[in-house]
Amino acid sequence: MNRVSIIIPAFNEENGIGEVIREIPRELVTEIVVVNNASTDDTEKIARTEGATVLREPTPGYGRACLKGIAYLKQADLHPDIVVFLDADHSDYPEEMRELIWPIEEGTADLVIGSRALGKKENGSMTPQQVFGNWLATRLLRILYGVRFTDLGPFRAIRFDKLLELDMQDKTYGWTVEMQLKAAKMGFRCREVPVRYRRRIGFSKISGTVKGTVMAGYKIITTIFKYW
Repeated sequence: MNRVSIIIPAFNEENGIGEVIREIPRELVTEIVVVNNASTDDTEKIARTEGATVLREPTPGYGRACLKGIAYLKQADLHPDIVVFLDADHSDYPEEMRELIWPIEEGTADLVIGSRALGKKENGSMTPQQVFGNWLATRLLRILYGVRFTDLGPFRAIRFDKLLELDMQDKTYGWTVEMQLKAAKMGFRCREVPVRYRRRIGFSKISGTVKGTVMAGYKIITTIFKYW
């Protein structure tokens, strides 16, 4: 049986993190790692209560939190076979992790993206600018890198050895697209599976503000051209 670890970056997600952890299929998972990314609420306390390993990354940044989780898996000598990335806001459906890891377990994929574009989205779960941003970014990936994606969805699974090969660098909003474009450049077997998506619990620190939306969009586009 494959060893599966989950990395959950979390910034002020006390209202959602407990629900997320409880809905993870425990029989499939070796360890749940929550990275407390400069939270000022009870995110860390709730995650520990639910049985997660909690790390602290005091400098804000989605990529920084993910890198912290990866570093822990390396240093702790846990060496999972598969790593799943999952958001802490309860917008994804953790039970769909089975569909994400299955192509890797059967040996047909190295990286699997949970595509919200192919799945069912609850009304209001994604803003119009998010939908357009995903379309533009995946279109650029197809034109510049020759890889077909429909989404930059954060719910994803990847073989741990392949994740280390990618040598991920981005510390903020460009994390997801960096992983996908590097995987394409390195010839990884990439797949997408449809996933459902619902309205998040709480307020989005990125899509919920004009500044956050603009900064995220700018970083994603510049990352695409940076590696091209």
